[in-house]
Amino acid sequence: MLIGLTGGIASGKSLAAKELKRLGVYLIDADEIAREVVKPGLPAYKDIIQEFGEGILHPNQTINRKVLGSIVFSNPELRTRLEQITHPRIREKIDAEIAAIKAKNPKTVIVVDAALLIEAGLNKKMDKVVVVYADEKTQIKRLIKRSGFTMAEAKKRIASQMPLLEKIKYADFVIENIEGKSKEDVTKEIKKVFERLKLP
Repeated sequence: MLIGLTGGIASGKSLAAKELKRLGVYLIDADEIAREVVKPGLPAYKDIIQEFGEGILHPNQTINRKVLGSIVFSNPELRTRLEQITHPRIREKIDAEIAAIKAKNPKTVIVVDAALLIEAGLNKKMDKVVVVYADEKTQIKRLIKRSGFTMAEAKKRIASQMPLLEKIKYADFVIENIEGKSKEDVTKEIKKVFERLKLP
């Protein structure tokens, strides 16, 4: 079974991914793959340098994701261009990983953990979609505390993503990670979803 796991920034998607992996799913981390496809020398790396210039590089020539992020998150046009470069390569690698896992164990539960699952159209390939939801106020609070963002930076980051209320429309299961819910509460909810996913 192929499960898509998504959410918004600071919604708690990483907690869900970690717990599902602990429960025994095979986890494919799209963010990890996104880092792999832009390594020096690879086609996506060359295209990104051509598009955004060498000012986005660390001294060791790897891409400075923070600098690149600050450029694209404030410019939707440039963000689209970056996605046009990276998404096809990420999708290709995810497809290859899914095929390799299925070849070894056709009955295993595979979870594709991707923030842009719906935006990239990956949800169409999934048997089920799980969305981790947090309201915007909670997201802002977490971003300020976790990443040291200002209120304006946090709002800009959230606004650059598809609204979580929109993502929920694509969900088969919603895990609520709102203020007032403890980590234990959310973990219990994840376990319940996992049990339901395992049912034939």
